[in-house]
Amino acid sequence: MIPVRGYRDRRVAVLGLGRSGLAAARALGAGGATPLVWDDSAEARARAQEAGFTPHDLGKQNAFDDVAALIVSPGVPHLYPAPNPIIAAAWAAGVPVDNDIGLFFRSFATPEWDRFEQSPRVIAITGSNGKSTTAALVHHILEVAGKPAQLAGNIGRGVLDMEPAIDGEVVVLELSSYQTELARALTPDIAVFTNLTPDHLDRHGGQGGYFAAKRRLFAEGGPDRAVIGVDEAEGRFLANQIAQEPADDRLIRVSVDRKLTGPGWAVFARKGFLSEYRKGRQVGSIDLRAIRGLPGTHNHQNACSAYAAVRPLGLSPGLIEQALHSFGGLPHRSQIVAEAGGVTYVNDSKATNADSAAQALQAFKSIRWIAGGLGKDGGVASLTPYLGAVQKAYLIGHSAREFALQLGTTPYEICETMARAVASASAEAQPGDTVLLAPAAASFDQYPDFEKRGEDFMALVHAGLQAQAN
Repeated sequence: MIPVRGYRDRRVAVLGLGRSGLAAARALGAGGATPLVWDDSAEARARAQEAGFTPHDLGKQNAFDDVAALIVSPGVPHLYPAPNPIIAAAWAAGVPVDNDIGLFFRSFATPEWDRFEQSPRVIAITGSNGKSTTAALVHHILEVAGKPAQLAGNIGRGVLDMEPAIDGEVVVLELSSYQTELARALTPDIAVFTNLTPDHLDRHGGQGGYFAAKRRLFAEGGPDRAVIGVDEAEGRFLANQIAQEPADDRLIRVSVDRKLTGPGWAVFARKGFLSEYRKGRQVGSIDLRAIRGLPGTHNHQNACSAYAAVRPLGLSPGLIEQALHSFGGLPHRSQIVAEAGGVTYVNDSKATNADSAAQALQAFKSIRWIAGGLGKDGGVASLTPYLGAVQKAYLIGHSAREFALQLGTTPYEICETMARAVASASAEAQPGDTVLLAPAAASFDQYPDFEKRGEDFMALVHAGLQAQAN
């Protein structure tokens, strides 16, 4: 645990008692503060009581008297689509509002660091797609390099649940827009922006607000190095704001759309080859095509971002290449589940929208596509350009029939359940095919979350292969 600094003997309110909220309350207590915890959910309040906290109703009049700060969990909206009433009450009382990320950055460095040979560093990663894989990949590369490292934030453990840093350690944080938009302190040593596609627009008041939340990691934090994906206009805008001159090597541009030229520092991938250029010269190259844990252009972008993030730490291209080959990928993200009879089974249950599914559909050559669930606005109509490799679609869940109407000439079967879809796709698959779960929809019609959906897919695949073997 990282004890929160700066609130000793003061009362600090905590709103939202999920993973990050309870961790913040514990860390505040460890730093000598008195946490006043609250959640609108009676179930969450009961969990807090089991953890030793007494709920304090922050909705009551004068609840913010003698309160030094309000710490808000990421899931609580504070501005759009409407301010949370408790947050509005804190504003009215003049109480600063922060979150666990802000507490982390104000508390991470300690006087003990003066005795370290090398100060710990923080790599913070944000963006719309790929940030979880990029963060996990950075952490994996550091471990292969023998560097002490911790992974936290929107992936793994909460930031305040980490252990205090040791000499030379690198902390890797995945940060969502919900986390970056509210943190009062954002001071990473290296900050990474992967890409930007529309997401969480209600929460941020539109695309501009969404980008502004991501941009705060760079505008507020002033990182020593910024790794910026420049394949969207927002990334090019951000890169231009950071660089003081064309050769400014505080900025590393990343692309999978084009070769990046000029005197600056760049990492890009074209036709499956990663290239690093610096001062107009190529200084590194990796063939990504044979790296099984990183299939497809979207994963090549993740590889480029991770490569660029660790190069300023002095890691060599050869060592990074070695680490990329041993990366197994994240569960439910282009995860190879099994291979049998020339057929590959891939679990990409995290592809909960059309943009994510489009990336998966471009990663494989001959696809038996399992899709469906609780569809989002537009369904799969935008996927028409990416259906060329789809031999047949096997549709499940609430939106199966809606999706069927949007597939054009692509063959399909209404399966409704995952069990029928896996059985049918497996029976019809030919050597060279990939049975791909990339639902392009939320899971909540049939599963509590995308993880459970992916686990069901994997269990059904293994059970079917075991039955065939017997």
